[in-house]
Amino acid sequence: MIVRAQAIDLDELRALAAQAAQRAYAPYSRLSVGAALRSEHGGLYAGCNVENGALPIGGCAERAAIAAAVQAEGPAFRLAAIAVAAFAADGRALPVSPCGACRQALVEFGPGAAVTFRQPDGAWADVLADDLLPWRFVLPAQ
Repeated sequence: MIVRAQAIDLDELRALAAQAAQRAYAPYSRLSVGAALRSEHGGLYAGCNVENGALPIGGCAERAAIAAAVQAEGPAFRLAAIAVAAFAADGRALPVSPCGACRQALVEFGPGAAVTFRQPDGAWADVLADDLLPWRFVLPAQ
């Protein structure tokens, strides 16, 4: 059992994710996404999507937040919870769950982490990272 330094407040993470989305660089899709996470050590980290004219080299908000956490805490970083918030160009909240690449990153750092994102009806879905990608890729032992 992991003892966390601070309780996880999903509402706080949702608000931080919405703030991070306002900093997104999304001139092509006009879809602004923010992510905010809490590490098992209690650290808070955020990220936003950053697009590029060469579309495949853009970056997702979730992996940007994870990169910030790894940079701050080192390779021992472990994910406790993450919130994802997405908005259209007109400011409407959109139902966006983590993409497949982000799901793989989430389970790498915290298969039991709480993941929260909006559903089509506007309510928040709260799931475990492991449930988003139950048959994830695992590098074979050498």
